Amino acid sequence: MSRLEGKVAVITGASSGLGRVGAERFAAEGAKVVIADVADGEEAVDAITAAGGDASYVSCDVTDEESVKSAIDFAVEVYGGLHVLYNNAGVMLSEDDNPVTTSIDTYQKTMDINVLGTMLGCKYAIPAMQATREKDGSVGSIVNVASFVAHMGAATPQVAYTASKGAVLAMTREIAVIYARQGIRCNALCPGPIMTPMLAKFLSDDAKRNRRLVHIPMGRFGDPSEIANGALFLASDESSWMTGQSLIIDGGITAAYVTPE
Repeated sequence: MSRLEGKVAVITGASSGLGRVGAERFAAEGAKVVIADVADGEEAVDAITAAGGDASYVSCDVTDEESVKSAIDFAVEVYGGLHVLYNNAGVMLSEDDNPVTTSIDTYQKTMDINVLGTMLGCKYAIPAMQATREKDGSVGSIVNVASFVAHMGAATPQVAYTASKGAVLAMTREIAVIYARQGIRCNALCPGPIMTPMLAKFLSDDAKRNRRLVHIPMGRFGDPSEIANGALFLASDESSWMTGQSLIIDGGITAAYVTPE
């Protein structure tokens, strides 16, 4: 039996990057995957379908309430229910720096996508999960992407990003407590530095990459598949007695004390 057999999963921001890797992994484990993204996800759908999986794409701006509602409605209409929400969509803006220099616009955009987007996903996924539970007795699972910086300050100043991920972690705990006896689990996935295009733009040369590696006890950046595996665990029934928790996958960063530069 595949680990997500019979599950319907909505993954935001899944047209590329970590979200796409997660979508492909979920589909390979039997999930019917809805790729919800502002960017065109048809290429990702084609790749999943070619590999024998089941996926659909719906346009979704996570900062727009009606757009998020429509994406969740789409999943229910196409696949008959909802079991998993993977709130993956997020930004880490290059203009984000310290509290003195970071603009209000940068702060607000970061919070709108990373925090409001997560809340809106939960706002509309939870009723859909409850309705699905009434039909098939299933337990819903919400996976919110936070970050290791929700647990510690980042080596590079990113005040808006760090604040947003701390908010996602706190929101996750609150949702978990509210719905713990209503058949919905909610956990946070906290990745360390993963060499995706989003991080690569900040680490554009060897010197910058090596400075970041100093802070990682395992001495390397994470691979997207390692984060997808963590998301898969949280989404699946393997984590059935786990809610309100933070799964940190960071190469040991939060376990170590490193003197700031």
